[in-house]
Amino acid sequence: MKRRNCSANTVRSYLSNLKQFVLWLDEPIEQVSYKKITAYVDYLLGKRLAPKTINCHLVSIHGFYNYLHDQQELKITNPVKKGYHLRLARPLPKHLQDEQVAGLFSAIKSRRDRAMFMLMLRCGLRVAEVAILTIDAIDWRRRRIYVYHGKGGKDRVVYISDDTYTALVAYVKQRLGSRVKKIFLVEKGVHKARPISTRGIRKRIEYYSKKSGVNVSCHQLRHTMATQLLNADADLVTIQDLLGHTRIKTTQRYCRVCNLKVQRDYFKAMAVVMRRSAGPSA
Repeated sequence: MKRRNCSANTVRSYLSNLKQFVLWLDEPIEQVSYKKITAYVDYLLGKRLAPKTINCHLVSIHGFYNYLHDQQELKITNPVKKGYHLRLARPLPKHLQDEQVAGLFSAIKSRRDRAMFMLMLRCGLRVAEVAILTIDAIDWRRRRIYVYHGKGGKDRVVYISDDTYTALVAYVKQRLGSRVKKIFLVEKGVHKARPISTRGIRKRIEYYSKKSGVNVSCHQLRHTMATQLLNADADLVTIQDLLGHTRIKTTQRYCRVCNLKVQRDYFKAMAVVMRRSAGPSA
C-alpha cells in the first residue's frame, strides 16, 4: 500500500480491518473459504455495521489475499470473490439552504473557526485537507490554494472567494505559533499552538450545530458549495475539478438534488414545447 502511495489513514484503516478479521478467525488464514467470508459478513451485520463499512472490510481482505498470492507467491484462492459487496443505498447529498448557512455562521465568533469552515463552504476543502493546510500553500496574490495530498493522494488548486479571503486574513493576523507551518492551531489547553486535528475540527462543527440549531457536518458544507455552484450555472467539469473528484459520476450526484439549473432549463424548454404543440392557431 505504501508503494501505491496510499495515505497513512488508508493504511491504518486497512490494518485495523485485517486485525479484526484475523482475531475473529478460528482457522488458518490459508484455509479460509468463501463460505467463511459470508459468515464473517453475517458477524459484521450482527454488530450493526453499515453496509459501506462492511464493504471496506471486504476490500481490505480481498487486497490482503491478492498480496499473499501475488507478492508472497502462496498457492491460495482469494476467498473474497471479485466484485462481491453489499448493495448500498444512494442517498442524495445533503446541503444547507441559504438561511441555514446564515444561521450557522452567525453563531461562529471565533476567527479561526470561521476561516476553517469558510474553506469548506467556499473552496470545497475536506476536513482532513483543512487540518493539514499550511501557510505556504496559500497564494495570497492570486487568491488560490494548493491542496496537496488530497483524497487518493491527488493534488489540486482551489480558489479563494472574497469572504473567505477576509476570514483567512483576519485569522492569520491574530494567529498564535507563527513558526508552525500548519495554519490552523489549537487555541486553548495543554495542546495550545499545536496543529488542530480532524477530530478537533469536527468537534467544533458539532458545537456550532448545537449552538445555531442547524443540523450540519463538515462534509455538508462541501456539498453545499457544490450545489450552490451548480445552481449558479457552473459547469459540472469545473465543479469536479474543484472538489477533486476522480469520476464525473461522483459529481453528477449533485444534479439529483434540488437543482435550480435543471428547473430553469425545464421551464425554458417546456415553454418551447408548448408553443410548438399549440399550433399556428394559438
